[in-house]
Amino acid sequence: MFELFSFGFITRAIIVGGLVSLCAALLGVILVLKKYSMIGDGLSHVGFGAIAIGAAAGITPIYFAIPMVIVAAFILLKITSNSKISGDSAIAIISSSALAVGITVCSLTGMNNDLNSYLFGSILATSHSDALFAVILSAIIILCFFLLYKKIFAVTFDESFARATGTKTGLYNMIIAILTALTIVIGMRIMGTLLISALIIFPSLTSMRLFKNFRNVIISSTLVSLFCFFAGMAVSFCFDTPTGATVVLMNLCVFIIFQIISKVVRR
Repeated sequence: MFELFSFGFITRAIIVGGLVSLCAALLGVILVLKKYSMIGDGLSHVGFGAIAIGAAAGITPIYFAIPMVIVAAFILLKITSNSKISGDSAIAIISSSALAVGITVCSLTGMNNDLNSYLFGSILATSHSDALFAVILSAIIILCFFLLYKKIFAVTFDESFARATGTKTGLYNMIIAILTALTIVIGMRIMGTLLISALIIFPSLTSMRLFKNFRNVIISSTLVSLFCFFAGMAVSFCFDTPTGATVVLMNLCVFIIFQIISKVVRR
């Protein structure tokens, strides 16, 4: 089993997957508490459309996707905050449109096989440059989260009070949106467009079954996310199942276990 670590692609997959799982868990707690959890799903679809367009235009897909997803995050944030259109409806419109654009571009340019890895995930196909890029972005995301922890905490739990005390809530909401967009883009390689939102939502919801304190939820969420990723990787290797789907199913199993434990404890 340990001989697998002698293969570079396995090592890259474990490092990138672990970092993305950590980033997704940290931001997932914020998004779920702020009721922005579906933004992750919407941004992943936007990312797929951007990657398809970038590849068709001869631009490195991930470099083209990052600014596009960040812009989409700003738009979704603005719509959910101020628009007469409900947040869920706006996300559904943007995400389905972006996914349709991506699929159409793939069909017209004959790039279906090249972009399938972004749709369904292909963690073992992570190149050295992809891994390095993911490590750098993950480090930035984690560093920003902990440096701005107190401000993010304030904006998450009582935005009105935070605004009244002089906190620039709009700025910190934008920072959360940017960090989420970056996590989505780097996570699409390992989980795929259709599954990356699960990596953001599941660990936080699972942890909230047992914990109510914000810090405890953050700690539990990161541990659950990392466990599910590594366990999913192991199961995927042993039974030759898709990695992304296996990680999501592992998250589902842990969620059910936590739900059962919470009911037993309440009794």
